[in-house]
Amino acid sequence: MTPYEYCQQKAAASGSSLYYSFLFLPEDRRRAITALYAFCREVDGVVDECSDAAVARATLAWWRTEVAAACRSAPQHPVARALAEVAPRFGLAEERLNEIITGMEMDLDCNRYPTFEALKLYCHRVAGVMGILSAGIFGYQDQRTLAYAADLGLAFQLTHIIRDVGKDARRDRIYLPQDELARFGVTVADITQARETDAFRRLMEFQIERAQDCYRDAFARLPAADRKSQRAGLIMAAIYQTLLVEIRADGCRVLTRRVSLTPLRKLWIAWKTWIFS
Repeated sequence: MTPYEYCQQKAAASGSSLYYSFLFLPEDRRRAITALYAFCREVDGVVDECSDAAVARATLAWWRTEVAAACRSAPQHPVARALAEVAPRFGLAEERLNEIITGMEMDLDCNRYPTFEALKLYCHRVAGVMGILSAGIFGYQDQRTLAYAADLGLAFQLTHIIRDVGKDARRDRIYLPQDELARFGVTVADITQARETDAFRRLMEFQIERAQDCYRDAFARLPAADRKSQRAGLIMAAIYQTLLVEIRADGCRVLTRRVSLTPLRKLWIAWKTWIFS
C-alpha cells in the first residue's frame, strides 16, 4: 500500500463530509488535501483513542518529529510520507502543521471553556489552521482568501461541536461555553445526564444561529476572484449548513442522537455546489 492509498483509506473510513468535497478536485490537489486530512485524523485519534494522557503527549511529540521530517528529510509514517510529497508544492508549512497538533494537545489540558473567546483559540488551532492550509491547496490569488478560510474553519468546528455534544459529554468534554450554559439555565449535569430540556434546546438554537452567522461572515470575506478555486470548501459548507438545519428540525436532540446526512444526499449537495458556485 502506498502512502497515498493509506491516506485515501483513512479519509474514506472516517465517513466525514469533508471527503465529498475532495471528489471534484484535480488529482494533484486531491492527493494533497487527502494527505492533510489524514494527518488531522491521525493526530486527533491520538487524543480520542488513548486513555493515558502521558502516552498521548508522547505520541503527539513523536508526530512533531514526523512533521519536521516531512518538511525536511525522511519521515516514517505513511501519512507523513504522503505529506512530504505534497508539502513543498502546496505550502504546507511545518509551523502550521504543528499548530494543529497544539490544538489537539489542548484536549489533554482542558475539557471546559469559560467563554466563547476562549473556545475560539481551540477552534482556530484544530480547524482554522486546517482551513488556511486547505485554501493553499485549492489555490488562491487574493491574500484575503486566507481570512475567509480561517473563518470557515471556525464555522466547521462549531458545527462539529453542535453535532457531537452528546458524544463529547460521554468523554467528559463540554465545548459549549460555560457562561452561555449559565445564561440559558443549563447545568453541566443536564448535559452529562442527557437531559434535553427546553432550556437546552434554546441554548442549542443559539449555538446553531451563531454557527450559521460564522458561515455567512466567511462567505462575505471570500474574494470573487477565488470563489471558483475554493469550491471544495464551499461544498463542505453547504453540507454542514444543511446538517445544522436538520439538527434544528430534529429539536436539537444532540445529547441522545447524532444527526447525519446520507452519503447520497452529501453527494447531491457536493455536485450541485460544484456546478453552481
